[in-house]
Amino acid sequence: MNIRPLHDRVVVRRVEEKKTTSSGLIIPDSATEKPSEGVVVAVGNGKKNDNGDTIALDVTIGNKVLFAQYAGTEIKVDGKKLLIMKEGDIVAVIK
Repeated sequence: MNIRPLHDRVVVRRVEEKKTTSSGLIIPDSATEKPSEGVVVAVGNGKKNDNGDTIALDVTIGNKVLFAQYAGTEIKVDGKKLLIMKEGDIVAVIK
């Protein structure tokens, strides 16, 4: 992937939602919400504090994360839809 976010920004790939129910019914795209779960694919160097020191991010590449439903900006890199957001928009890391 040819993208490196700046400062405290993170690039996330959304996980795919299931398109069928447990009984086999197909759910149309218009009836589903965008998932608020994803995998971190790139991270910035960190945020600078008042002294100019860089504070490292808590998330790393490969972390599975939860984020606010409308967080981030959707971008397209190498034909893939990704989200770029600030680390503060991530609400949890899934272990």
